[in-house]
Amino acid sequence: MTHWIIVPVVLPAVLGALIVLAMRNDLLLQRVFGLAGTVALLGVALALLRAALLNPPEVYLLGNWPAPFGIVLMLDRLAALMVLLTMVLALFVQLYAIGTGWDAKGRHFHALFLFQLMGLSGAFLTGDLFNLFVFFEVLLIASYGLMIHGGGKDRLRAGVQYVAFNLVGSTLFLFALATIYSVTGTLNMADLAVKVALLPQGDTALLRVGAMLLLLVFAIKGALVPLQFWLPGTYAAAPGPVAALFAVMTKVGAYAVIRVYTLIFPPTAPATGPMTGDVLLPAALVTLGIGAIGVLGAGTLARLVAFAAIASMGTLFTAIALFTPQATAAALFYLLHSTFATAILFLLADLVLSRRGAGTLRQALPPVAQSGLLAALFFAGAIAMAGMPPLSGFAGKLLILQAARDHMATVWPVILVTSLLMILGFAAAGSTLFWKAHASARDPGPEPPPAAALPLVAVFGLMACLVALTILAGPVLRVLEATAADLYAPAPYTAANALPAQD
Repeated sequence: MTHWIIVPVVLPAVLGALIVLAMRNDLLLQRVFGLAGTVALLGVALALLRAALLNPPEVYLLGNWPAPFGIVLMLDRLAALMVLLTMVLALFVQLYAIGTGWDAKGRHFHALFLFQLMGLSGAFLTGDLFNLFVFFEVLLIASYGLMIHGGGKDRLRAGVQYVAFNLVGSTLFLFALATIYSVTGTLNMADLAVKVALLPQGDTALLRVGAMLLLLVFAIKGALVPLQFWLPGTYAAAPGPVAALFAVMTKVGAYAVIRVYTLIFPPTAPATGPMTGDVLLPAALVTLGIGAIGVLGAGTLARLVAFAAIASMGTLFTAIALFTPQATAAALFYLLHSTFATAILFLLADLVLSRRGAGTLRQALPPVAQSGLLAALFFAGAIAMAGMPPLSGFAGKLLILQAARDHMATVWPVILVTSLLMILGFAAAGSTLFWKAHASARDPGPEPPPAAALPLVAVFGLMACLVALTILAGPVLRVLEATAADLYAPAPYTAANALPAQD
């Protein structure tokens, strides 16, 4: 299995370059090679997850240089799970982009899409903090190209704001890496886990600075308060399929927090202790509140979904901030759910916008083609995002509440009240979009012909993933509990790098 670990990084890079060099004027070939590449990556991701579930963590040494001197990729259950989530989402988003013709509005959509998958896969598989920074930059470049795909003044303005803000994060990332390297002499994650645990208490002050700088960087990526203000405008202005793919982009920040602050700076580490959770939990709760209020007051459907994405990140970081195996397992379950639910709503927002010509929630417009089907899908997506039964969002929030029993006075009221606010916001939006549209249409005339089937196939595919996650919640949770247990017992991870295990 060793050489397959690098395939999710190399394959999209090669295919993306091939599309740019040889197929930039042939959309059909771009679609064929782009879609075939995504399907192949999905197959590889399934194989990697199977290997990770059956075997201990595995290392891939680029150039056969041993850790911590060489570049390493690490395959464990968490990395494999995130790669598989990315590829499943990417397949349906790519089908949607092809079905709606979004990929035809610029020459390089499929190449940028593959480079984006390369950056995401690399970020999840890397075993080195510096290479995490490198893959973050790959993500930034590819996501900016996708962000402005199709042109438009608003999209360009939002793209510039997105890049500028993330460049600030990149600068802070370099400062954090330099600080940590000056103390430990390494940036390999497994090596850091060993050295930080053995560092004398008196030498940890500078390391705490580096740890907090890293947390700030990951908070920017994860849209955590007070660094979330870039997300609503960026995601609302992005093309629909791009915004749907970006549903997993914010999860990179959450993944990085889980990885770094369970492996390198766990709550028991003398360098940071419980400080990370003490900072993260209040910020997460405020993020959840701001997102829910934004859902209630959004003026357009795209901004409503963007604020719902912020609220979902607040919920996710709330679970992460507890830093217990039970809470981390709940966070991973909610991460899977919220990625699919957010993507579904962004695709539905794009369908509604394309058929109505406007996504405003301030006035009722005439009904659109297949409005009954769209209304049903929106209803299901809203239930999922708000955390109502019977879909997996309810199970995810219930798991988080159960894990937060020691924080009933703070976590429980915020999650329950914000869930109610989101229900009200989605109900008002659905009423304006679908029910009032029919009520205000005096003479709607003949209904327009239904649109292409492929976009709806993509939405139904993502909805099927949510249903499967709900039905298989028990087996999935057992896998996630084992994954969380591995994160809090990292000796096999460090052993895979041939480094001394932690005591």
